[in-house]
Formats: sequence, structure tokens, C-alpha cells
Amino acid sequence: MSRIPTIILAAACLVAVWGAFRLDTPVREAVVASHGKGWKKSSGFRFHSAVRKFGDWPPLMGACLAALVAARLLNKRRWARIIAAAMIASTLSGIVANASRLTTGRTRPRESPRIEQGFYGPWHDGKLLVGDPAYNSFPSGHTATAFGLAAVILYASPVAGIIAIAAAGLVAWSSIAMGAHHPSDVIVSVILSMAVAWFVWRWMRGSGADWIDRKGSGLLIPWKNREPYGLKKEA
Repeated sequence: MSRIPTIILAAACLVAVWGAFRLDTPVREAVVASHGKGWKKSSGFRFHSAVRKFGDWPPLMGACLAALVAARLLNKRRWARIIAAAMIASTLSGIVANASRLTTGRTRPRESPRIEQGFYGPWHDGKLLVGDPAYNSFPSGHTATAFGLAAVILYASPVAGIIAIAAAGLVAWSSIAMGAHHPSDVIVSVILSMAVAWFVWRWMRGSGADWIDRKGSGLLIPWKNREPYGLKKEA
């Protein structure tokens, strides 16, 4: 990527993050106000809870594993590599996001007004905040894993990627609607996971494809043919 597009992209990301932080307070106030006494019994709560449940890392990996088996059965080597890259990107994005949020100590929106909103770090008022769900808001782990997976599909196949990104966006929106994350938590995770996915996809288009073939050749279902194969073709 040349310097000028890189600078423009970096500037766009900074503007997006700045805008998201500006939205945090009004969005948090609106979300908290919408969570009345009957919120946890509402259809909205059930819907967003289901989206976050099935958009988490274990269900995503289960779906990808099933798709990987199908790709091997159908001898679709290109899609098998795409799916493998998506699984790697999703996992790495989730690791980075979850490791980061253990130390930022940011309060979740739904904890307001019980806890004053802010970034408290790993230790505050004599209390270790690492692992405390109330202080694990920034960045969003659900968003990172969902967008890490979806971004690889977008880079590899834009048409299918649009659908994947829309699904990942629903996970991100549900995280905000549930009061689990601020808009800035989500935007930072999107940028993080898109970057991770880009590097993983670049690796997969190079030496990663051969590595996947060597490591996975007998893991699930062997390929019907063993000739060298490029990512731009379909078996």
C-alpha cells in the first residue's frame, strides 16, 4: 500500500474513533434509559442476547469448522483457505481485544449510574479490576472476533464479504444495545480486526496457503488432487 492511501486511511480511522468517543455519552444515556424494569423480559433483550451468543468466538469457530469440512468434501481449496484464514484472523483479533480490555478498566455503559464512567486501568481504589466484567468494556471482544472473521471474507470475496460484514455489524450493534459496550469500544475493535484480517489475508495469499495445505492436508478430509493450487482459482 502506497504512502498517500495509507495516510488517508489512518486519518479516516482517527476521525472515526474521535467521532465514536463523541457519541459515547448520548448513546449510553439513551441505552440506559431504554432498559426499564421489563427490559430483560422483552423481545429486544432476547434478540440481542441471541445475536451476541451466536456471534461469540466458540459458535463462530463451530460454524467455520463445518464450512471447512464442506469445502474439503467439495474439493473447494480456495474457500477452505479463505475459511482457515478467517478463523485465524478472528482468533487473533479476539486475543488482542480481550488482552487489551483486561487492562483498560473501562466501565460498561449498563453500569451507569451505579459506577462513574471512565477508564480506571487494572487497579483502582485498592481493587484489582482485571477480570471484573463491569470494567472490561474497551475494546469489544465480540466485535473483534466477528469482524476479524468477516473482514477476511470481504477481502477474498467482496460479494460474500458484504453479507459477512452485515452480520458482524449486527453483533456490534447488539453489544451497544445491550449496554455491554460503548460506540468507541466497537469502532476501535472494528479497526483493529480489519487490520489483523488484512495481514492474515496477505499471509494466506503468500506462504500461508502452502502452510495450511501442509498442516491441514490430512486433518479433516484429504484433497482429491495434490497439485499446486492458487487462491485465485476454484477447484
